[in-house]
Amino acid sequence: MKYKRDWVVICLVCNLVAMDIVFDDSSVKESLYPFTATRNAADIRIGILTIREKWASIMSKLGYKESPGSITVNAAIIPTEQYGAAIINGSKSPVEYQQADSRTLKFPWNIFQFNDWALRKDFELITHKRTSQPISSTNKTIESNNIFIEEGANVEHSFLNASTGPIYIGKNAEVMEGCMIRGPFALCENAVLKMGAKVYGATTIGPNCVAGGEIKNSVMIANSNKAHDGYLGDSVIGEWCNLGAGTTNSNVKNTAGTVAVWNNASKEYTAVGLKAGLIMGDYSRAAINTSFNTGTVVGICCNIFGDGFPLKFVNDFTWGRERYYFEKALQDIDNWKKFKGQHITQIEINNLEILYKQST
Repeated sequence: MKYKRDWVVICLVCNLVAMDIVFDDSSVKESLYPFTATRNAADIRIGILTIREKWASIMSKLGYKESPGSITVNAAIIPTEQYGAAIINGSKSPVEYQQADSRTLKFPWNIFQFNDWALRKDFELITHKRTSQPISSTNKTIESNNIFIEEGANVEHSFLNASTGPIYIGKNAEVMEGCMIRGPFALCENAVLKMGAKVYGATTIGPNCVAGGEIKNSVMIANSNKAHDGYLGDSVIGEWCNLGAGTTNSNVKNTAGTVAVWNNASKEYTAVGLKAGLIMGDYSRAAINTSFNTGTVVGICCNIFGDGFPLKFVNDFTWGRERYYFEKALQDIDNWKKFKGQHITQIEINNLEILYKQST
């Protein structure tokens, strides 16, 4: 998927909010690697919604009914209601727009760094003037008024502490018995939190994900699994990934020093702060008991296994320490998608073939 610029166009026509990606900026695609290798920046999930979904919800809430024509904004900007109003109003300069209570994703680690803020903003946006489903009496809660449960969700015999931030449980999601959750937290539509999970904010478990063990300040974008014990902290996991039982990442150096993470735009390691865990691109997997060093970046379509720690940067289409055969990679992706009732599509195959040739 090759684009020239990274922008979103928002068209307000006949009371409908339509949104299409019209350009993609190569610098944004490089700086937000590995997540923009397989998606537009507007389709990155942070908080509860993707950036694209935030724009649709914000414009709907603002109630704009007349079309002012096409409006373009940088797809890496995480919008808020205030930012949307500023854009539509048109009275501010581009610099002032970005100061209107928004954030901009410049690097992949910004996803977990901004997730606390984004979760709180999305919770306000989604739950505005709505009533939560009743919370089962089998649960123990703190500040239940800060907990929102969608229709069809199942939450029983768990501990939900929303004093530290809101807790959102999506449609048809399930929190199995014995889970301990501290907000801010989102379990998105059809996602599952396994028995006895320990989750600290600010964490997002995306649609159709399965999560368990200990998780802190992390985002699973969609359709991925961390179903067993092991620690995931200050991390971002892409789509169609799987972390084997016991897989754990470090998020703090033994020296308590600054963590450096691979920056694909500059082709060098960049200091990101005192905490950074695992950044894993789409279609990648890790064998049981894999241990990831602080600030590891795994590209797309990687199968991580073998003795010792994986490299701090694992290039796309890596099989252990070798090159993944393309047809084998496609077959393995299809096998994993079958677990969730899906198959690899021709569009995915075409895009992955381009990326495979680029990664040689």
